[in-house]
Amino acid sequence: MNITGRLTADAKVSTTPKGKEVVNFSIAVNDSFKKDGQRVEHTAYFDCAYWRTAKAVTWLQKGLLVELTGQISVRAWKSKDGTAKAGLNFHTVTIKPLARSAKNDDSVQDSTESNNESTATGKDDDDLPF
Repeated sequence: MNITGRLTADAKVSTTPKGKEVVNFSIAVNDSFKKDGQRVEHTAYFDCAYWRTAKAVTWLQKGLLVELTGQISVRAWKSKDGTAKAGLNFHTVTIKPLARSAKNDDSVQDSTESNNESTATGKDDDDLPF
């Protein structure tokens, strides 16, 4: 499944008790539609986990628009005061940066340009299917 949204905060790396690193971040996915002639805005929030490399934390910054591929799961719990709570998790397999916020222009541009340069110069030839 693919979802597209903006990071709500800078990503953080955490480590499991067995030493495995995971990049955690959240995104807001906006949707709008017309109901009875009025535009209705709806935002869904996803807590995301990316296990492939902790290096992604360097460019996953607040405001970055990303397209994610992965799987959704739902969690439910009771808060300390007994109120029922629920949330959406997204187990991310791939991250594609689409647009950055004005605040983060330089750092994301450098990261995506270096990725494009390595592909364009053939440095990643061993990943080609032919």
